[in-house]
Amino acid sequence: MNRTSLLFRLAPLAAAAALVTLAGPSLASSHREAPFITGAPKVDGTDFYMFRSYESGRSNYVTLIANYQPLQAAYGGPNYFNMDQNALYEIHIDNNGDAKEDLSFQFRFTNTLANAGRGIELPAGKKNVAIPLIQAGPVANVNDANLNVAQTYGVIMMKGGRRQGEPWTITNADTGSATFDKPADNIGTKTIPDYPGYAAKHIYNINIPNCATPGKMFVGQRAEGFAVNLGVIFDLVHAPIEVITDPNQIGLFPNIIGDENVTTMALEIPISCLTQGSEPVIGGWTTASVRQTHNIDASPRAGLNKVDKDAGDWVQVSRLGMPLVNEVVIGLKDKDKFNASQPAADGQFLSYVTNPTLPKLLEIALPLPNSAPTNYPRSDLTTTFLTGLPGVNQPMGVVASEMLRLNTSIMPVPFAQQNRLGVLGNILAGGTDLAGYPNGRRPKDDVVDISLVAMMGGLCMANGNTNALGLGEKCKPKNVPLGTTAYNLHDAVDQAVTPFLGGFPYLNTPTPGAQ
Repeated sequence: MNRTSLLFRLAPLAAAAALVTLAGPSLASSHREAPFITGAPKVDGTDFYMFRSYESGRSNYVTLIANYQPLQAAYGGPNYFNMDQNALYEIHIDNNGDAKEDLSFQFRFTNTLANAGRGIELPAGKKNVAIPLIQAGPVANVNDANLNVAQTYGVIMMKGGRRQGEPWTITNADTGSATFDKPADNIGTKTIPDYPGYAAKHIYNINIPNCATPGKMFVGQRAEGFAVNLGVIFDLVHAPIEVITDPNQIGLFPNIIGDENVTTMALEIPISCLTQGSEPVIGGWTTASVRQTHNIDASPRAGLNKVDKDAGDWVQVSRLGMPLVNEVVIGLKDKDKFNASQPAADGQFLSYVTNPTLPKLLEIALPLPNSAPTNYPRSDLTTTFLTGLPGVNQPMGVVASEMLRLNTSIMPVPFAQQNRLGVLGNILAGGTDLAGYPNGRRPKDDVVDISLVAMMGGLCMANGNTNALGLGEKCKPKNVPLGTTAYNLHDAVDQAVTPFLGGFPYLNTPTPGAQ
């Protein structure tokens, strides 16, 4: 099947994404997805990637990428986008299918003002006076002397429960240190002339407790890797219906957030150090938590170095596994509740998956009467979002819960050969790429199209054509031919052309604040 015919059959996804504005105040993949989190951007998880590394020579590793702080304008100085030192950022791994974390990587940040807390000073008359900027000259090195504010971080790996488990410290494999430096954001080319080289100095080889092989880690600003026709989509799909329903119009619109940045926490871990026993499937999700007795940000009156970071209990305010779930699946009244919940309690949200409202909203907005699937309860979506696909990434004895699941036994596919529509595109195209979303998520995977094709019954359609997913009689979609308008929809933006790096940390160099 060629690219055009494949898009003709699968493109409804992106158009359904156009209706996220009807489901709640959300932006992009998981940007501003719930009412509370819109006021707490430093702890807003935006995207989570989990895939078997496809960089040459690294196929025995899994890459985990957690992005926070959405829609960073590169020119957003003078204080830019440091992480919240009063927050706990976590990547969780479930390696036995019981909907509970078995490993958690916990990131904590510390801001330090130069000159023993006085800041860099310059002589002004007969006085030395603290400068107002975060840099006093060009920056090129780790912990550069011209940086007025340094942000460092440490990582604890919890084995077992995230709060009651056994803590182990991640250390630098080259120096033994447990403290790591985060690069300054890409202020501009005069301040940081060689940002790629500067950022690369902050990629660390790390020792992982009880793991014989070192991994890699990078924390810092990266280019936004998510592509979406943002303004048009959120204005009730404000584009000519001929464009939305013509599969040849993919890429017609620019990626409106293509010049924005995010803050990335990236780990590359040996597969054997993430899996348990003979089970190759792992589940993953990210969270951010804040101290109950603190506001989201440090109190201004406390000063940069005088915040009590260890007072009060942690309260989870952000959660992200599979993209778009909180935006287009969870009802507005429960979005904050979902962000505060854990996968083991996802039964409370089951009706949103088995009886989704997004397809009905799509009928109204475009309009496309009688195009929404009616096979309630939607067991096809249960496999997509809650258990993993049978024969692809569903672990033995799985407890239904929302998280990103990856079968680590499936070989990675080189970037150029990756099907941007992931598993579903591979099945319909008769290809060999089962390494993409919803089997994990790679940067190139067009999750808008993939997820929402499933919402509009595309997974059932694929299964009905090939029985490749083993859904059998449980999957009975509404009899809407794949060639009709309801299965031609797209947002005219192509995720596959977004630029990425060829290896770790994969996400591209952030946009500079000034050229």
